[in-house]
Amino acid sequence: VEVVESGGGSAQAGGSLRLSCSASGNIESLNAMAWYRQATGKQRELVAAITWGGRTKYQDSVKGRFTISLDKVLNTLFLQMSSLKPEDTAVYFCAAHEDIRTDYLPREPYEYDYWGQGTVVTVSS
Repeated sequence: VEVVESGGGSAQAGGSLRLSCSASGNIESLNAMAWYRQATGKQRELVAAITWGGRTKYQDSVKGRFTISLDKVLNTLFLQMSSLKPEDTAVYFCAAHEDIRTDYLPREPYEYDYWGQGTVVTVSS
């Protein structure tokens, strides 16, 4: 499985960006995908995750501002980011998890089997 992010860039505070992550390969083995981010000097943190069954989880700081979605026809994961804040500045990574449990939502980075290279999001005040 390969996952490739796109859509990063720069935005003003209060603005919006949409990230995409295209998955290819043995997609049938996947049950969940997620967006993580890592700011300079900080640990990688979960932003949002979604299962193939539609179960979602968000970091508290992005609830109400970010929306994760999965297009199972295009095998593409999206992250719609609105009301952006400077503290959202980070490298955003797409991750995918293999599991036979269709509604299991991994919580830890080590549970994700495949990672993209990351896309940079910069929010200026």
